[in-house]
Amino acid sequence: MAAVKSQPTRIVIVGGGYVGMYTALGLQKKLRSGEASVTVIDPQPHMTYQPFLPEAAAGSIEPRHVVVPLRKVLKRCHVVTGRATRIEHARKAVTVELADGHVEEYEYDVLVSALGAISRTLPIPGLPEVGIGMKTIGEAIYLRNHVLSRLDQAASTNDPELRRRLLSFVVIGGGFAGIETLAELEDMARYALRYYEGLKQEDMHWVLVEATGRIMPEVSARLGVYTVEQLEKRGIKCYLDTRVKSMEGGHVVLDDGTEFDSDTIIWTAGMKANPMLRNTDLPLDARGRVQCTAAMQVVGLPGVWAAGDCSAVPDLSRTEEDPTATCVPNAQHAIRQSKLLAKNIVATLRGKQPKDYFHKYLGSVAGLGLYKGVADVFGLRFKGVVAWFMHRSYHVMFMPTVNRKFRVFVDWTQALFSGREVVALGQIHDPKAEFDRATKS
Repeated sequence: MAAVKSQPTRIVIVGGGYVGMYTALGLQKKLRSGEASVTVIDPQPHMTYQPFLPEAAAGSIEPRHVVVPLRKVLKRCHVVTGRATRIEHARKAVTVELADGHVEEYEYDVLVSALGAISRTLPIPGLPEVGIGMKTIGEAIYLRNHVLSRLDQAASTNDPELRRRLLSFVVIGGGFAGIETLAELEDMARYALRYYEGLKQEDMHWVLVEATGRIMPEVSARLGVYTVEQLEKRGIKCYLDTRVKSMEGGHVVLDDGTEFDSDTIIWTAGMKANPMLRNTDLPLDARGRVQCTAAMQVVGLPGVWAAGDCSAVPDLSRTEEDPTATCVPNAQHAIRQSKLLAKNIVATLRGKQPKDYFHKYLGSVAGLGLYKGVADVFGLRFKGVVAWFMHRSYHVMFMPTVNRKFRVFVDWTQALFSGREVVALGQIHDPKAEFDRATKS
């Protein structure tokens, strides 16, 4: 007779992003009562739907609607707000620094590594001091307030050099994040100018810097060229095959000799695996990602799973032509992997075999501002309003929970009739300033 377990299987999910949250959602739906306990560990109490960050920054979507509160949707899971600092599979333990600063260990029977990638930075002088990322909702809110505050300051100064610096905006990195951030913010700033006396569209200088010869490699080369043409028609200067040598004090120097000053430098030049994985005994590949089978089981470690940006899951749709091909780090794979991952974990708990992940890449969509976009889907290419509508439809479909889908749709509907919100709430970045001033008066 088989032994009866005295307690539920302990499942620990490290990371509460796409993979972590979707896997936990699937588990809490499929697990029987008392079959297993699920613990989700993440530094933030919410999951961020990153494809909507540019629109949140540009005022098309309320920032709160881009995030999903983990405790609200994972009602049958234990959510821990803390940062995992170490995984020791030899002891089946995860070390976590909790929100209040103290450290605890969480033991597990089943582990899911769902850590997200972080921004890949380069040793460029000035980058740590003046660069602004675009990976979190906090950065999106900050960028929105920052850009609009530059317009306020530019409208208030009579110094032409200062005004030019304030109205020079730079985005470094021509992937999807960079292009959508650039296009949405420029669209917002151009819309906002109608409320600023003395400022004209020609006063703004938007710049894209990309180290390779093309942008958005996920779409066809033809659509990449079309996107550059559309950006340049809007007055955006695109530097391709160009690298930034330095940006100290906001003085940007490019390797083609171009120099200019900017008060807004946005860094979106790629991602890299989470460095916390180096503090584990999980097998990693040359890029620091967890090595996995096609079923998303970690190689050589039963009971350990990984998916998403920091996993090297074989891409079975491409392995015939390239045996080493792995799934690219994007939301499309992360969401689909997590849904199968939940099924695979439940299957193994019940003595069944997990299934291999297979998903042929469907294509890509990108928004370039209101009513503008590009799409490359099933080998078909779309531009303009049609692509913009496809972009919004695709992402609202994959936005988790009906609650958030509805809120995003309402935001879009309101913006359609009332226009973008163009107010800067810069006080949120220093909320005590006015009170401190009052106490000293």
